[in-house]
Amino acid sequence: MTYITTRDNTKLYIKDWGTGRPVILLHGWPLSADSWDDQAMAIADAGYRAVAYDRRGFGRSDQPWGGYDYDTLADDLAAVLEATGGSDAAIIGFSMAGGEVARYLSRYGGKGVAQAGLISSVVPYMLKTPDNPNGVDSAMFAQMTEGMKQDRAKFFSGFFKSFYGVGLVSHPVSDEVLENSRNVAMQASLKATLACAGAFATTDFRPDLPAFTVPTLIVHGTADQTVPIDATGREAAKGIPHAKVIEYDGAPHGLFATHKDQLTGDLLAFLKQ
Repeated sequence: MTYITTRDNTKLYIKDWGTGRPVILLHGWPLSADSWDDQAMAIADAGYRAVAYDRRGFGRSDQPWGGYDYDTLADDLAAVLEATGGSDAAIIGFSMAGGEVARYLSRYGGKGVAQAGLISSVVPYMLKTPDNPNGVDSAMFAQMTEGMKQDRAKFFSGFFKSFYGVGLVSHPVSDEVLENSRNVAMQASLKATLACAGAFATTDFRPDLPAFTVPTLIVHGTADQTVPIDATGREAAKGIPHAKVIEYDGAPHGLFATHKDQLTGDLLAFLKQ
């Protein structure tokens, strides 16, 4: 297995497929780089270099006690770009990783980045506040935290049904996908799981939006119950006027699985621009 070492000596597991212009794929909470495999294969097959890594605390990466704030996570992304020699790169963030994309662009001035993607992303701000009325109530995040502390495995069993839009009638992914997602989530440290949930729930990325000076793709499902589109995708579109925005009608959060062919096609079309 291949690892890179960050500035605070945390080892990150990295997958590096193909050759060509780099496309850095950042995974969502609470999964791993493997969630990008379908898209990564297609991107590599199309002549790009697909790079995905496990966020600190998750998957096969180290599980340090600290570093789960977005400044440090952006520093980790910088280390990946530097270690892979990435230039003229596309950085694509799913869910909480949209925040890493935003913070990297503002913290590092977009160094080495030619395109950005926000897929089902938490950008610009998840928390409901007087000036963010479409956000998620803090009580919901508190309930999530309590559920994870009480019985993390049970919590994730319910969480992923909403994540993938599974209901009494709708079943866009198999039971095996649900089981695998829970198993991957359970590989993460409890500390990282809780700390990252707190970070994506409360970090305000609105000040980072002016740093999106490169071509940007925004993809979001209109029925996303995990990261509601009105507080995130649509607000990001307002704050990044030059962005290409694609809404998947009736789609849930986990687009990489529920709409994988559509998402792959949209990503490849964007990369070719």
